[in-house]
Amino acid sequence: MWRNTRGRYGLAAKTLHWLVALLFICQLPLGYLTQASADDPALQFELYQWHKSLGFLTLGLAALRFGWWTFSFHPAALATLSRLERAAAYVVHRLLLLLTLLVPLAGWAVVSSSPLDIPSYAFDLVVIPNLPLTVSDAAEALWSRIHALLAYAAGLLVLAHMGAALYHHAVRRDDTLRRMLFFRAASRPAQPGKDSREPRR
Repeated sequence: MWRNTRGRYGLAAKTLHWLVALLFICQLPLGYLTQASADDPALQFELYQWHKSLGFLTLGLAALRFGWWTFSFHPAALATLSRLERAAAYVVHRLLLLLTLLVPLAGWAVVSSSPLDIPSYAFDLVVIPNLPLTVSDAAEALWSRIHALLAYAAGLLVLAHMGAALYHHAVRRDDTLRRMLFFRAASRPAQPGKDSREPRR
């Protein structure tokens, strides 16, 4: 089923979630390598082109995911979650959704404001035009800082998101992670007195 239901996410939401997550996670170390390879200009250029190509792909998929998320039905929160957990999940999910758009957009702004004027070849197929921004060393430095800060913030949220999902799967033994998997694994009953919780109303 491509559409979401009250209890699970559909194939469209799952596919976009995991594609964006994989690209986003790969971009974090790749972005670091573009800075660490300054002593090899040829390698740095190739890394930058790959980083930009994956960034534009991430932006496109994140925009598609944002549109699907905006206009599709959302599964209800699990009854075993407390109000605090629901509030934390609400905030983190929306921040991650926003950052998957803002981080590549800030990277695009870095390229667009750079006086070097190096074309962005997306996978050696098309040249992505620059954004209509002021071109200067100061503007490039500003957008570079913004891009880095947003990327670090997103990285921390990704770690928190992954940790929470694994905690719910291994310790709480609920369907938090299973609802986003492509296969339907049988739910494991919580151990009485340890992991079980009464539904909160």
